[in-house]
Amino acid sequence: MLVSRVRTDAPTTRLDFCQNTLPIFSNNLDYSVLSLTLILNLKHMESSILTEVFLPLALAVIMLGMGLSLKIEDFRRITVYPKPVLIGLVNQLIVLPLVAFGLVVLFGIQAELAVGFMILAACPGGATSNLITLLSKGDTALSITLTAITSLVTVITIPFIVNFAILQFIPEGEAQPLNVLGTIISVVLITVIPVSIGMVIHSRAPHFSRRMDRPVRILSAVFLALIILAAVLKERANIGTFFAQAGPVALALNVITLAIGYYVARWFKLPTRQQRTISIESGIQNGTLGITIAATLIGNSAMTIPSAIYSLIMFGTAIVLIYWGNRGAVDPPSRV
Repeated sequence: MLVSRVRTDAPTTRLDFCQNTLPIFSNNLDYSVLSLTLILNLKHMESSILTEVFLPLALAVIMLGMGLSLKIEDFRRITVYPKPVLIGLVNQLIVLPLVAFGLVVLFGIQAELAVGFMILAACPGGATSNLITLLSKGDTALSITLTAITSLVTVITIPFIVNFAILQFIPEGEAQPLNVLGTIISVVLITVIPVSIGMVIHSRAPHFSRRMDRPVRILSAVFLALIILAAVLKERANIGTFFAQAGPVALALNVITLAIGYYVARWFKLPTRQQRTISIESGIQNGTLGITIAATLIGNSAMTIPSAIYSLIMFGTAIVLIYWGNRGAVDPPSRV
């Protein structure tokens, strides 16, 4: 994937920084903007082929692309180098949902947005966090390992966290809790299986997997674009309202989790590159999965707003992280 094409051993100038950073935001910001537009257009739409077919299919293609960069060894590192992996997992699987819950209670936002933030917090990181880690001179191997493991673990944790949020914030029964087994199966179908297929392709045809990087990214954008085109001209004037409701919480969640990840890793005296990586893995979430769960599995467009807003904000903070990571000297590359 794109990760393998960016050099990290050469001195980084401001021009290099711009050249390395722009591709991630030209690709992934397109996904976020498309996703945000989808949210605006789906507000008054009933469950349809857009949310039941195209959105899950687009996510599956994106997850396939992530699998093209994974190997079995990425899952084994937890037994070889447990300390940084366990710290990263605790931050992402436990601390992140707790912080999200505290913020939605503190800000007192409407119930559907509160559930939307808990959906986002339950999601794993994605391939974007791996690329941001690389560009910010973090520990890419650790980032890939955390992404791989959380993508498996959250298959089980997502329905329980989401159901807790629904019962906590919408107790009157206006939103039905997720069927746990059905949700696990659905998440497996749109995440684990595509990732597994990508891993098999990477293992058996590594050159082909590298060549597939750009086409898979383009195909992902095309799927999302088709969804947007099908829902065009529906309620595009609400961006300001949505940002006013979910923006402050999304910004606070992103900044706080990035900071917690960094300072916890620093407190445990991990190398600088791993501190940076755990920070990124704690604050960069798979917003596309959050949107898919809310729009497809729950069928509530309002719950998708936090994931869309958060996706836009996290790319802004990622620019700061990449610039910060390229300013000073870093440790020698670590083995994890």
